[in-house]
Amino acid sequence: RGERGGAEPALTSRGPSRPISSRGEPGLFPPSRREPSAWPRSGLSAAAMLKKLVSGWNRYKYRLVPWIALNLWKNQRTLRFVAEDSLDKVISDQLVESSLLKLFRILFLSDLSNQAEFLNLLPENSQSKYFDMLTNFRSIKETKKETKGRGMDLNPHEAMFETLGFIINRATSSLSFAGRGVFVTTGKVPKGAVVCMYPGTIYQQYEPIFFQSICNSFIFRCIDGVLIDGNDKGISKVIYRSCNGRDRLGPYKTSDATWLSESPANPLAVGQYVNNCSNEKAANVCYQEFDVPATFPVELRQYIPNVNYGHIMERPLRCVVLVALREIEKGEELFSNYYTIVR
Repeated sequence: RGERGGAEPALTSRGPSRPISSRGEPGLFPPSRREPSAWPRSGLSAAAMLKKLVSGWNRYKYRLVPWIALNLWKNQRTLRFVAEDSLDKVISDQLVESSLLKLFRILFLSDLSNQAEFLNLLPENSQSKYFDMLTNFRSIKETKKETKGRGMDLNPHEAMFETLGFIINRATSSLSFAGRGVFVTTGKVPKGAVVCMYPGTIYQQYEPIFFQSICNSFIFRCIDGVLIDGNDKGISKVIYRSCNGRDRLGPYKTSDATWLSESPANPLAVGQYVNNCSNEKAANVCYQEFDVPATFPVELRQYIPNVNYGHIMERPLRCVVLVALREIEKGEELFSNYYTIVR
């Protein structure tokens, strides 16, 4: 991201810091079958080393501001332009919050048998609200003659379809060199809908992230310099689990760690797998930052797939959601703009 000043545009990396390429590590050359000798072994070792260096450069060049400044303008279709920071939001924060609350409440009620201890600690008016929602849901299902007596026994994807009208899943990307991607597998995503969340540990600009960033292609940089580490493996995974456990208040979970697995409790928490758009595949979603308000229900924070690295309670929790730029049909893959230019 470049420095802002005068009329010059500011360059901001808004997506995961990775190219549209396979996330697998390159393999080494097979061992030689010839008679051992110093020279052939040295040649193979040098070639393997060179191959790994080139692979590493191809991953990390997208995180170097000089390379970005020199090369990004060559393919402007993959960029997103906004006039100023305040215009970066496609929908209001209130709409983002209401969408999340709508899904999280159904997820909570769907798992009510495991939430009894949590529910008993809530104020009576909150308990009454959830029981009223459960009763209303059952009456609607019985009216529709759908699985009478089933109650709120929905899995996370069913809860997503019930509340948002669509389901998303990870699968092999339609881009041959892009690894995994995210697809709409059921229903239709309306324009302006919250489609995904970008999970991970939140780092302020002054907090250490050097070792976590090594060989990590899932670092997301916000406009204000806040970083989100969306890697679900290695040291990033260990740090997230540690912070998640640190912030737990008795039975109250204040963040979700299930996104680190293949079966997240919050089905929106797959945003780190959304690939960059290309000349052939235009962006259909965009990133939008959202600070969780202090009034967000404590019982629903367990579905937020983000946690602060530093234990500072006064600081709001940063989330990043992906919002649909247009109507997205069943079977389409989600594509975003990894870079936003703020003029």
